[in-house]
Amino acid sequence: MEEKKMNEEITEEAEKAEATEEKAAKPEKGDKKKIKALEAELAEVNKKAEEINEKYMRMLAEYDNFRKRSAKERESIYGDAYTDALTSILPVLDNLERAEGCTDAEGLAKGLELTLKSFRETLEKMGVTEIEAIGKTFDPNLHNAVMHVDDESVGENTVVEVFMKGYKKGDKVLRHSMVKVAN
Repeated sequence: MEEKKMNEEITEEAEKAEATEEKAAKPEKGDKKKIKALEAELAEVNKKAEEINEKYMRMLAEYDNFRKRSAKERESIYGDAYTDALTSILPVLDNLERAEGCTDAEGLAKGLELTLKSFRETLEKMGVTEIEAIGKTFDPNLHNAVMHVDDESVGENTVVEVFMKGYKKGDKVLRHSMVKVAN
């Protein structure tokens, strides 16, 4: 909008300059004072047009800097979020590596249980939740039916088995649940 206003001002000043030049082009005898006044007015108009143009160029440069800075910030935010997510998952990797060296079966089972608990807590902190499926009505937005079974003890379009759990963050599905559905 400011650009439009500046363009209008420049146009007005240019029209004034043209009118002034036309007057100066047809001097009457003995009107040297008028010519000098008109030339001074023309110089003033040109100076003002240059100032407006300079303002416009500065504003354009500021906008370009703002655009570049915003793009850089967006890239930085994505990188920071990505780093934070990976950092919160690394303790789970550490626990799995410790479990790899474990020779005691009972200790290994206990360690695996604690690692799974830790990983679930990490996902929960990141806002990731499991999609509930068993006993729920089949929803193609949340579930991916890979099998159908005729079971009269369960209602129609009810999920009876989950082959692979699904997850979502907020309303966005990260992975659909792979399920068996009763017909």
